[in-house]
Amino acid sequence: MSDRLKVRVVDDEDLQVVSAVLQDALIQISDMKYLAGERRFVLVANRFCWENCSDIFGDMPAAPDMPMKPVPSNGETDPTIEPCRIYERVLCGLCFEGIAQVRTRGVDQRARGRILELLHIEREPGAVLLIFAGDTAIRLEGPDITCRVEDMGEPWPTTWRPQHPLGETA
Repeated sequence: MSDRLKVRVVDDEDLQVVSAVLQDALIQISDMKYLAGERRFVLVANRFCWENCSDIFGDMPAAPDMPMKPVPSNGETDPTIEPCRIYERVLCGLCFEGIAQVRTRGVDQRARGRILELLHIEREPGAVLLIFAGDTAIRLEGPDITCRVEDMGEPWPTTWRPQHPLGETA
């Protein structure tokens, strides 16, 4: 795979790009770990490959055999959804360094099989906030947080492109 994502986040602009690329990533609670002794928070995400979508990364033709999106039961399609060349997902590792403390909202650590849907990542003074659907969040605190992101393995096809109802907010 030559288009593998591999990013070292050095500023807020990099973090915004990573947040956009990881939007709608699926993360199982058991695939997240705070390594307090190493001041590191790691996770593995199942990310949708947004880079295949023309509305995100320029004018690319859709694959002829891939649907634009799931068709609602009334048979109508959403004209605001642009086609993707192909719908794919890939495993992606994230490593946040310099983490002094982790705080959570709406995360039950005993529900190891629960899957969270990442909406976005934002920086706050002295922290990075991972915002998930369902009023769930993880706050990583530390004075000098750095981050690395890297795809792991090959992408695989999926038939669904993530969508959000109009007006939905984090």
